[in-house]
Amino acid sequence: MTTKKKRTPHSQNDRWVVVAADSAVETPKKDDGDPTFIRLRNPSTDAASLYLLGSGDVQLYEVKAFNEDFHSWFIGQTVQRDGRLLYVTPMDPLYLLLPYLIKAGEEGKFQPVDQVVMDEDFPACTRLLSCTRSQASLHHVAEEKEVGSQKFQRYSQERTMEWLKKKAERTVKTLRKSNISVGEGVKSTTYVRVKQESETQEEDYLRYAHGLISEYISEELSKALLKHLQLPELSSPKEVEPPSKPPKKMSAAQKTLAKVDKTGMKSMSAFFSPKGKAEKK
Repeated sequence: MTTKKKRTPHSQNDRWVVVAADSAVETPKKDDGDPTFIRLRNPSTDAASLYLLGSGDVQLYEVKAFNEDFHSWFIGQTVQRDGRLLYVTPMDPLYLLLPYLIKAGEEGKFQPVDQVVMDEDFPACTRLLSCTRSQASLHHVAEEKEVGSQKFQRYSQERTMEWLKKKAERTVKTLRKSNISVGEGVKSTTYVRVKQESETQEEDYLRYAHGLISEYISEELSKALLKHLQLPELSSPKEVEPPSKPPKKMSAAQKTLAKVDKTGMKSMSAFFSPKGKAEKK
């Protein structure tokens, strides 16, 4: 666990408590720039989310916050009011680049990636192209052409589906290897490590992996991936008809009346029916 100072001109003393590998927050050996917290467009929600770029923007990290009300930290001789605990884990930058490639792909032409990954609301998105995996991974989701020394890309739905499918299959292998129960064996919203049950179906693992990956892609891509994985959509449970009301208990007088022989007796409504024709004598 380590603490990371949030460097802003208005709050020099703000710090966050971070759980991360040393490689994520270590100071650079040369003038590559310090690790930096930045806000980027979330590929799933399209809203702002917090990420960490390591030294030299080489590696992207996802930042998840665990928060409790009325919580703070003692850091040295000071009290940090922001009591959140941040978890920092490596993330494939291609997930964040994908929405920009998809949008540019609507034009149907090859373009340089540095002209595609641009965002007025999140200008720091261009730093994603400095990540080691970014340039080397573009061929997984886009067609490429090389003219001279310059490369041009165009989004490919087919390649993207295959890339996401491989992600899902690798996730399934990890789930099995880690003995993480899925499907009906999951009794909690958190991961539960239990002995692998023989009756657990492959579909359960694949559907669980699809759910994890869907946190990093749009809803439209999630539905397309579900179809590509040949997983049927889960139907909503049918509405259950409300149970019929139980009969009311009869009073003693009603029970007595029910036993009376009603043969030849007129109903009460007969005394209030409209007058008809006179009966023949």
